[in-house]
Amino acid sequence: MTALHMHELRGCSPVPLAHYLKALGILRLVAEQKDPTVRGWWQDQHFCLLTALDRRALDRFFLEEYAPTPFVSPWNKGSGFFSPNDPGLTPLEKSTAARFAALRRGIKSARAPLKELAAADAAVRALKDRTKTKKGMTDEQKRAAAALKNDAGYKADLAAANECFASLKADLFRPCELAWRGPHRAWMDAALVLPEEGKPSFPALLGTGGNDGRVDFTNNAMQRLDDLFFVASDGGPRPVASGLLADALWRTVTRGVVAGAVGQFLPGSAGGANSTTGPGGDSFINPWDFVLMIEGAVMFSARSTRRLDPRASSRASAPFSVRAHAVGHGSTGAEKSDRGEQWMPLWTRPSTASDFEAMLGEARMQLGRDAAQRPVDVVRAVSRLGAARGVRGFTRFGFLERNGQAQLAVPLGRVDVVERPRARLIDDLSPWLDRLQRAARDKNAPARLIHAERQLANAVFALLTHDDTAERWQSVLLSAAAIEAIQVGGTAIRAGPIPRLQPEWVLVSDDGSVEWRLARALGSAAAEYDRRGRPLDPIRHHWLPLKPGARRYHEQDKRLFRDPRVVMSGRDPVADFSSLVERRLIEAARSGQRRLPLVAASGCGAEPADLAALVEGDVDLNRVSGLAHAFMAVNWRGSTPPISATAPAGSWPAEPWIALRLACLPWPLERGRDIPADQAIVRRLRSGDATAAVEIALRRMRPAGLCPPIRAASASPTTARLWAAALAFPISNRTACALARSFESNRQQENS
Repeated sequence: MTALHMHELRGCSPVPLAHYLKALGILRLVAEQKDPTVRGWWQDQHFCLLTALDRRALDRFFLEEYAPTPFVSPWNKGSGFFSPNDPGLTPLEKSTAARFAALRRGIKSARAPLKELAAADAAVRALKDRTKTKKGMTDEQKRAAAALKNDAGYKADLAAANECFASLKADLFRPCELAWRGPHRAWMDAALVLPEEGKPSFPALLGTGGNDGRVDFTNNAMQRLDDLFFVASDGGPRPVASGLLADALWRTVTRGVVAGAVGQFLPGSAGGANSTTGPGGDSFINPWDFVLMIEGAVMFSARSTRRLDPRASSRASAPFSVRAHAVGHGSTGAEKSDRGEQWMPLWTRPSTASDFEAMLGEARMQLGRDAAQRPVDVVRAVSRLGAARGVRGFTRFGFLERNGQAQLAVPLGRVDVVERPRARLIDDLSPWLDRLQRAARDKNAPARLIHAERQLANAVFALLTHDDTAERWQSVLLSAAAIEAIQVGGTAIRAGPIPRLQPEWVLVSDDGSVEWRLARALGSAAAEYDRRGRPLDPIRHHWLPLKPGARRYHEQDKRLFRDPRVVMSGRDPVADFSSLVERRLIEAARSGQRRLPLVAASGCGAEPADLAALVEGDVDLNRVSGLAHAFMAVNWRGSTPPISATAPAGSWPAEPWIALRLACLPWPLERGRDIPADQAIVRRLRSGDATAAVEIALRRMRPAGLCPPIRAASASPTTARLWAAALAFPISNRTACALARSFESNRQQENS
């Protein structure tokens, strides 16, 4: 039996991206060129390798046997194919070493369609050379060269030459696709995607076809090979190669790192302004890190997919790549992120290279029939994928513009894969979140919408990546209500109001607080509930101008309709609640009823102890208002689950307010005890006259056979307005009868 050796490659970590890709490169190369049974996995922030090779054999393989993949990008001007004596490509092309045979074949295949393109490029260079000043030129020649730049004929010739080069370059991809076979075709599949029609598209992982700006990844990798091996002779390792390999694999400190561009993969070594103790610093790289990083990137073969969007076309879709969204991390700025994000899987089950490639081939993260397009969608989908393939987490990278216009793969944190059954409730909000993000990305979007949309997305992301506590569910609801508050002013109304929510949203947000119970009562309020449990005329119509059914905004001339029923602004909860009460009394009076038509869903009425805290001013009304606005979107129709959180026993509301509450009921208190409501009560309270309001309420109660234990009351104007606001919270008939009995018991105590 062959002995197996387990190696902890501490030089390979999930962050930065270069070191993650390096681990994949090691796994792929060992599997393809030495040990097909090798397995790898992630453990304790480093990569582990299980192979028949011991440490010495593993080192010897890379130093003496490793044959580089033919990564060639003839479509890039910096690839070396257009320079007569390129320092990266030319030595390898002329080398006779056996280990570079595949690379030479790739270079030969890439050269085939380049003759005409090279001639066009030479014509462009020749024209540009005519305007350059050189040593030995006379002043007259320098002036002539400078003047030529503004010559109309010269400009026309240069434009024509550039156009010819561009057209030939655009047609270069198709011949390569048709003719290339073998390992250099694998590199092409990772670097770009050619749709049936249209221009090629480029996965963000390898920039734009294997380069980022002026940095060509393939040419740099060729130069790094020359740093490691005697390319011009037998291809053997240079003296520094062994120490650099120990640093790359085992994190053994060594000397010999070289100056060279690292591109987007290793931001910490990119150099530039303020990168070290001085004003600037050079870019340094371990050549093994760069070469093995490119070898690992080959595994991410891109695919051409079509999004289920009428405005979308074929696009490059690298495994686990999504559109960028500044959510779930602290690196949110105004930088561009057009290249999106890459989520790198971390698996803990020993897997072969073919197992990992199979996982990448299936890495189209789905939510039902829809593909996961945004980070929020990914965290909804990864638990299902992880359970199938042993993925236990993802390292998230965003390709952001930093350090000028350089694109850097910035680590945005780790997301663990955890089963969260209740996370499916977010499906209710998903289409709405998409519409809001599109509205926030508009160039004319106001700053408050951008901030509110990001706050909502962060709340959803935190909920899906941490323990889903009631506080986190409430954070999502409050952020959603804040979006509606912005929409009241006419912003992003095309996104629509909060969509219909399942009743479970009420349960998962239950933190046992007074605010939650009061918000539940108010959010479920309607004129009445029919026999099937359907709310009739819910109070959401007083918060937003909605069409019948309360699912879409009522618009007129592309603006929100100025509905007189909308009396809640979201700015002052006391004013909003009291306006709601007054509006309901007015509408009831118009229909010939002397009632306050505010009824809660079954089991959701406000309890005396909570009302007592409210009228005493011990409740956060802003939080109540936000949660209530979100609860108004709940589908209370007949399917309401058993609602928990009955208020604990406690003090009762003040007796004057009980009198006001009993004088503003939606139905008769008991048979023979019908207390007609009076609009004057709320008007007096809103004006700050609590004495007159209580006096009216007491007069209404006596004909119904109630004997209040008080004859008059007084309160400050602030308290009077708070009393009016408290009337907006519906109570059950059971609670109303209990309040009435408290009056009678207090009266009996006074008489005794």
